[in-house]
Amino acid sequence: MKATAMDRVLFGDNQFFGVNHMSEEKARAQQMRFQDLQAILDVLDAAYQEGIRTFMCTTHDRVAQICDYFRSNPAKYPDYQFYPCMPYAHKYANAVTEYGMLDALRMFLPQDGAVRAMLKGGVALASKDITVIMQLLVDAEMKMFHGLKTPVIFIQNVITDLLLGLGFNECFRIFHDHVRGKYGAEPGYITMNVPRLLDVLAGLGIDNPVVCANINKIGFRMCGGIDLYEKAIATRRFRPIAMSVLASGAITPREAIEYVCAQPRIESIVFGASSRGNIRQTKALIDELTRPELVETAPQA
Repeated sequence: MKATAMDRVLFGDNQFFGVNHMSEEKARAQQMRFQDLQAILDVLDAAYQEGIRTFMCTTHDRVAQICDYFRSNPAKYPDYQFYPCMPYAHKYANAVTEYGMLDALRMFLPQDGAVRAMLKGGVALASKDITVIMQLLVDAEMKMFHGLKTPVIFIQNVITDLLLGLGFNECFRIFHDHVRGKYGAEPGYITMNVPRLLDVLAGLGIDNPVVCANINKIGFRMCGGIDLYEKAIATRRFRPIAMSVLASGAITPREAIEYVCAQPRIESIVFGASSRGNIRQTKALIDELTRPELVETAPQA
């Protein structure tokens, strides 16, 4: 399968759902502001007008409403695409807490006879039939994106890093094959531990994967440290996407983006913003500071 060409600039969704890694107060304020769907759509429209064509988003319930809007306006956004990031862990965690593991699975999986039989009495879990469950969960999460362009589909870092910690490496292969086979999309992996993930994916024969991770000048949430990340970016065969480049506001925009753009082979930068002014500023800095000679293909295997 030919590698999917990714835009240099991607727009994220943390600001819409009250996620801020530095300030709970700011997170609450953003959550209140974006309770109105139109406020979210206005920001996405502003990003589109600034030339950003890709929305990298979780599978939060409200994203389904955003998808409905874009499905209803194809002429207005003919080249728009989504990068789904799944699962939205909070909804699963809440369901497990309230209903228990099996009943939570029943809530999210399609309720046909085969699935009911598989889950009856925990048969699937007892027999470790994780392949079927994982495929069905991916399908359940992807339903909200039907009819939209989804060229890259990600596993969220909370799941990626949990699977790494538990040693459930085969789940990455299941995800990879299902995303490619059913959706014709590029599988992506979000992680807080790039070196470990690259080792595991290489061991599974997954070549040149799309990997999204924190990449910033102060090592904010970069497991293993800056030196290890810089070495991996420069020498390992993968397609890096940089997130948290501003370290949740701890670094000035120009200094932050100058650092990331100086790293070789980072294909894309994802950021979130709440105002058109901030979107315009960040997009302009990325365009200004990007050095095309550094955005090159991965080293040969």
